[in-house]
Amino acid sequence: MPEDIEIYELKKVDIRGATVIDGFPSVGLVSSIVANYLINTLKLTQVGTMDSVYFPTVSLVRDGIPHNPVRIYAGEKIGTGPGSMDQIVVFISEFQPPPNLVKPIASAMLDWAQDQRCKMLVSPEGLIIDRESIDIEGDDGEAELGVYGVGSTDWMREELLKNGINEFTEGVITGVAGVLLNEGKRRDFNVATILAEAHPDYPDARAAARVMEMIDKFLLHIDLDVTPLYEEAERIESQLKNIHKQTKKNKAPGQNQPSMYG
Repeated sequence: MPEDIEIYELKKVDIRGATVIDGFPSVGLVSSIVANYLINTLKLTQVGTMDSVYFPTVSLVRDGIPHNPVRIYAGEKIGTGPGSMDQIVVFISEFQPPPNLVKPIASAMLDWAQDQRCKMLVSPEGLIIDRESIDIEGDDGEAELGVYGVGSTDWMREELLKNGINEFTEGVITGVAGVLLNEGKRRDFNVATILAEAHPDYPDARAAARVMEMIDKFLLHIDLDVTPLYEEAERIESQLKNIHKQTKKNKAPGQNQPSMYG
C-alpha cells in the first residue's frame, strides 16, 4: 500500500469474492450518487476508513457522529451461485482528490481489494457530452442515455458485453477510475468502468440512475428501484429550464445570450 495512504478497519468482515465500488467524485458526481444510493438502499455498514496526512482536515458530522472524509462500507454475503447478489463494498469520498493523490489512492484501493481477495472493482463514471439541448431547451429528458463499459481483463470485458453494456472503444478516462483501469490491467485484476452520458456542470442523477440500472443487472439481480434518482433528475432539470427561461426573458435587446456553463 502506498506509504501516504492508510486504510483502517473498524469492523472485521469477510469480503472474499466481493465487488468493490469506487465512490470517489467523478463527472456529474455519478460515482458519488451511485455510492450513496448503494449504501442507503442496501443498508451497508461502515467497516473502515481511508486516511492520509494529505487529506482535508475535516470531520463530517451526521446525527452527532463524526465521520472520516473517506469511508468504506460493506454488506453481508447473500446467496451463492449464478443470479445471486454480489457482496458489495463501497469506498465513498466527500472530496475530489488532488492530482498528486489520485495514483496513491487508486493503488491503495487495489492493494486492499487484492489483500481481501475481492473479485473485482467497479468504477461508476460520467461520460462528458453536450446535453444542453436536452437538459435546458428540450422536453425530451426521458430519452435513454447511452451506457458504456471498459474492462481491464478479457474476462471483465466479456462480462460487460454479456450483460448488455456497450464497449467503450475510444476516449479518455481520467482520475481514480482511469488509474484503476491501468493498474488492473498491469496486475491482471478485474476492474471495470461503467460510464453513462452525463453533464459535467451539475450532479447528474439521471446518468447515475442509468449506471445503477446496469450495476443492478450486472451485480445485484434484485430489481433495485431507481425511481427516486429519476425524480431527482427531473427536479434538477426543471430548475435549470426555469433559470434558462428567466435568463432569456431578462435579456436586453441586442445583447448576446450569455452561456450558462461558460
